[in-house]
Amino acid sequence: MDTTSTGYVDVNGLHMYYEEYGPQDGSPLVLLHGGILTIDLSWATVIPELATRHRVIGIEMQGHGRTADTDRTMSPAVLATDVVGLLDHLGIDRAHVMGHSFGAAVTLELAVSHPDRVRSIVPISATVRPEGMHEDFSDPAKMATSTLMPTQDDFVAMKEVYARLSPHPEHFDEWLGAVSASAADLRGWSDEQLAAITAPTLIVMGDRDFVTVEHGALMLELIPGSQLAVLPGTTHMAASTRDDLLIPMLAAFLD
Repeated sequence: MDTTSTGYVDVNGLHMYYEEYGPQDGSPLVLLHGGILTIDLSWATVIPELATRHRVIGIEMQGHGRTADTDRTMSPAVLATDVVGLLDHLGIDRAHVMGHSFGAAVTLELAVSHPDRVRSIVPISATVRPEGMHEDFSDPAKMATSTLMPTQDDFVAMKEVYARLSPHPEHFDEWLGAVSASAADLRGWSDEQLAAITAPTLIVMGDRDFVTVEHGALMLELIPGSQLAVLPGTTHMAASTRDDLLIPMLAAFLD
């Protein structure tokens, strides 16, 4: 996976890492990874094909990958302003935005609070209500044995990448707690906020996701004109990597 360029942008007190792929005259597509993940862990399988048509911009958000953590609140609202700052830095007025999990929450926040900066959105494995999570996550005993959870190999990969890329690799356990707390504190958006989304929206989730299929149907109902794709045989961790299913859908959905 060859990058066109890499760099950092100083925005809102954050020294944020990003990568670019594909033609500069392609329609801009911002990729926002999931919590505890990185550009590569979330998007390595889909970037090569997306970069044939789009100016792909992968971001490593606060505390993730090569971007150091700060003492700021790690909320979708705060991280969305970082994305806007990067778009300003790159001279991009509006971009498609695709995000996975925690990155999907930032994607939705951009559509709600910065509608003039998004062309379309693709939230993958997103919730708009805390109750959208599978029942396994409300019961510690079920969570410990749930096949929906990340595997041990997933956790090993997360820790290895953090140790290799992070400016502060010794802080993994502390940082993991902070990310988990931020994710647990997500409150979502009101019906009115979701009804006001004007960006074309493709909701994507796995049929074995953290998020229930019923919640996907609720989002479909609440976001005007949205579309819903449920990926068969797909867990939360795999939802952003299913290039065999995602690439044809994105080719039809994105301009």
